[in-house]
Amino acid sequence: MAAVLTAGAIAIAMATPAPAVPRDPTTVASAGARASQDARDTRDTRDTPFTRKLTADLLAQMQRLRVPGAIVSVSTPARGTWTTALGTADLATGTPIRARDHMRVGSITKTFTGTVILQLVQEGRLALDKPVAAYRQGVPNGRRITIRQLLQMTSGLYNYAEDPRFNRQLDQHPERYWSPQELYFPPGTGYHYSNTNYVLLGLIAEQVTGRPLAHLLRERVFEPAGLEETSFANGSSIPRPHAQGYMFIDNVDSLTAPVLTGKDAAWADWSAGNPRNATRDNASLAWSAGAAVSTVDDLRRWAKALATGTLLSPAVQRERLTFVPTSDLPRAPTYGLAVANILGYIGHDGEIPGYNSFHGLRPGHPHHHRGAHQPQPVTRRHGTRHRAHGADHRPTHAAGLTWAYERA
Repeated sequence: MAAVLTAGAIAIAMATPAPAVPRDPTTVASAGARASQDARDTRDTRDTPFTRKLTADLLAQMQRLRVPGAIVSVSTPARGTWTTALGTADLATGTPIRARDHMRVGSITKTFTGTVILQLVQEGRLALDKPVAAYRQGVPNGRRITIRQLLQMTSGLYNYAEDPRFNRQLDQHPERYWSPQELYFPPGTGYHYSNTNYVLLGLIAEQVTGRPLAHLLRERVFEPAGLEETSFANGSSIPRPHAQGYMFIDNVDSLTAPVLTGKDAAWADWSAGNPRNATRDNASLAWSAGAAVSTVDDLRRWAKALATGTLLSPAVQRERLTFVPTSDLPRAPTYGLAVANILGYIGHDGEIPGYNSFHGLRPGHPHHHRGAHQPQPVTRRHGTRHRAHGADHRPTHAAGLTWAYERA
């Protein structure tokens, strides 16, 4: 285990995908202080220059982006694990957020679904380079699209989460239940991050095994990995205790709202008005692409298991960690088989109405044992455009802020 821990891990969960901090900055600071003191399951509560600097940086980002509450856990070989909860879990009551609170983790669900698929590949029940049509009929271009391409986001299938009609339904009926079969749209072309890929993978997993996806995730991923507080919550309910989730802009407007920076972004954030409580929005809108619920402790455990291949054979894990570029931008994330590489962190981010999360592990960083931690955005998604149904690593589609803490 010591060899694994030399990698250093980070798991971050936020209470919103949308900037949504109470307007009075002192409210955030005082609520954050109370939350930190009340978080009994915090692993390292020492008051050190490192924790003071990190807490101040986090609170500053929360105030600037109007995030009501955040739960953050950072593990390093030198300092161990530090976990804190900052801000409020409920804007109506001011209840402090707790480190043990559950949150929806959006597209981190893809890493769970992808693990089940790769286990079926390992067992010879699926083949990475076999056409999807061999397992499921009726998929557009299914004779040319492979399982690998679904996992790697290179199938060219259109992302239903970007369809204006679908988003209009989400805005008008956020409580509506969506069956997986309803989440089908015609294909697009080229590389494109698409929830459609993972809805198909969930259906294929159920078809090949004859088991419901919720059972497969519990038996093959959550239980073996020791994720006791993680579940597949494909509906409106969330296990208690949980933080409330909020969002400003509606889903339709998020498709065309400009990506703002600087003073324009700051003005848009502060003039957005009161956020909508999205806690009870039906997560079936994302199903196998985004309906999981977890805690920050479980995300930290999963970050290590995902990056090191705990639940897969070495050969299949090597396939998983074969990455393709997502864009031509410098330092852009790369994408493997249901996993991303974001500035050297192996993991995934997640967005779903009301919630934003990230988890990752940085293997074998050469400067990992010296220097000071400094906050650095992993992917900066600013302004009032809030992608509410699945993580998207392209800078023009997303919201909120995820952080990674690196050795300088």
